[in-house]
Amino acid sequence: MNRIRGWPITLAEGPVGLRPLRLRDAAALRETRVRNAEWLRPWEPTHPEMPLQTTGITPYIAMLQAIRREARNGISMPWAVTYDGVFVGQLTISAIVWGSARSAQVGYWIDSAYAGRGITPTAVALAVDHAFFTVGLHRIEANIRPENQASRRVAEKLGFHEEGIRRRQLHIDGAWRDHICYALTCEDVPGGLLARWRRRRHVSETGPPQEGR
Repeated sequence: MNRIRGWPITLAEGPVGLRPLRLRDAAALRETRVRNAEWLRPWEPTHPEMPLQTTGITPYIAMLQAIRREARNGISMPWAVTYDGVFVGQLTISAIVWGSARSAQVGYWIDSAYAGRGITPTAVALAVDHAFFTVGLHRIEANIRPENQASRRVAEKLGFHEEGIRRRQLHIDGAWRDHICYALTCEDVPGGLLARWRRRRHVSETGPPQEGR
């Protein structure tokens, strides 16, 4: 067992929070994913342990047990995304590789009722900063379907670098799908990704400073 330094941990920025997923999240996870099935289906990997729709809670408990086991083994950090304390989605740093690579992937989804509030980029920035500056990872990828404009905007707002297409990378919605690889290394954000996101969000909300001010 190779426990991750700095895990488990709860992180927050204003009303946006990340906390480790727990078994008692199964009911909220089921309700949210069933309600958002059409919203999530085009982007979710085909995975029997993580159904989009089911009347039973058992598959969700099994999925939570599996990802919590991965966290104990040092290869995943699975968080619930919260907004004002309410469960609104999931963010996971997964496929963690140690040794000379020190790399991982970030994946995320959010309840459609909460989309457009800046929750997802804030959550990603929190997670990436923790992964780089506490856990000690060096590189994080976000692999996103070209058609998923909302997720691509998250990566682009945060300054992830587009590195090209990974052909037929994952089985999603009935077929093997291409993904665009976005990536960041810790050298890209020496002052932290969250600090950079705060600055960019401030400029987008207030506009650039005017000459003479």
